[in-house]
Formats: sequence, C-alpha cells, structure tokens
Amino acid sequence: MVNRIKILLCICWLVWPCADTYAQDEYRWEWGATLGSSFYLGDANGSKPFKDAGLAGGFIARYLLNPHMAVKGNLTVGRISGDTRDFKNVYPNGEHVGFKRTLFDLGAQFEYNFWGYGANAYRGDRKFTPYILGGIGFTFAPKPAEGVFTMNFPIGMGLKYKVAQRINIGCELTARFTLSDRLDVTNTGGLKLEDPYLIKGKGLKNKDNYVFALFFLSYDFSLKCRDCNN
Repeated sequence: MVNRIKILLCICWLVWPCADTYAQDEYRWEWGATLGSSFYLGDANGSKPFKDAGLAGGFIARYLLNPHMAVKGNLTVGRISGDTRDFKNVYPNGEHVGFKRTLFDLGAQFEYNFWGYGANAYRGDRKFTPYILGGIGFTFAPKPAEGVFTMNFPIGMGLKYKVAQRINIGCELTARFTLSDRLDVTNTGGLKLEDPYLIKGKGLKNKDNYVFALFFLSYDFSLKCRDCNN
C-alpha cells in the first residue's frame, strides 16, 4: 500500500508542471477597439498638445510574435481642426483661416514590449509593460475643398495591462508624420495653409502631422499549439 502511494505521488509530481503549463494558454491574435482623441500639428498649431482636440476611435488587431514583440494593424477615424487666430505667426496680409475635417488612418506597426508580456507566470511574463512602436500607414481625408490621400509614419509609446488571461487594456500616444501639407486646406479661396509663405518643403519638412491619444480594450483568441509551448 505504501509503495502504491509513493508511486501515485511521483506521478502527480511529474504531471503537475505539465498541468500548470497547459493552464497558461497562449494565443496568436488579439483584437480590440480604441477610443480617445486626436489633434493636429501644422501651420495652424506648431506645438501645443491637445489644442482643438477632436474625438477619435477605431479597431486594432495584434499578431503576437512572442512576449516582447507584436505586429499591430489599425483602422482609426479621427477629427482634427485648427485656427490661425490662436496662432502666434502672422500670415501675409494679416489673413486668418480655420478648418475642420475627418481623417481615416489605416496602418501597421511593430511593437516592442520592454518586459515580457503575458499570463505565463512560470516563464516570468508580466501582466503590465510599457512599449514603443513604429511603422507605416495611409491617411485619407475626404472633402471639403479636395480629398487628401497620403502616407504616414507613426511613432509612439504606450502601456498595456492584462486584466485577465485573455483581456487587455491600455493607452497609447502616437504621432503620425505625413507626406502632405494639405490636411489643413479645406477652403477654396483666401489664405491657404498649404504654402502660406511660398516656402516649399521636401520629405517630412513643413508637412502636416496629427496625434492619436487612445485607450484600448482587446481580447486574445486563436490558441497556439500547446506542444510548441512546452
């Protein structure tokens, strides 16, 4: 009888790590929604954060490469606006102009978590981590005046926290650097902010940019092969 108990205890001791590993499931994908604000940086706002901020929101999808790295796609809609009456610069003939428009942002970014992020405590993963990101995207701003379609280059940082094994929350601040100087041009006459001083800029110089400050809620799905995780 004693020998049988010893054998049973040995089996439990051997199986227990595997059972713990299986309980810590890992997932390939993370889908969620975002909500927050957007603001513009350009010829009507040089550097003031959240000046004339508008509402922004959308959807995200992450492909989880490992606890430190992920590739994220986003579809975000944001509202931007500006007014030269609140700007220190004086434009030719003392003219002023204001604008409002909606942006559609579609992009992909590579994310790097400073700490291994996940629910697998046995591996040393953490439920909380700061992260940085960079990537490429496209911006579409429909009329008034004329539609604008341009590339953008997002750079940003964020924080994420795993509320439960498959539920994540976080916040993210990203600047979108575009190749267009016409995001703030919504009028057909008068002062146009595309080139008010007749000074052309090349590359990212003298172009319009915008910033997203977003909160997100996401859910993990698509279970990885458990055999591959052991």
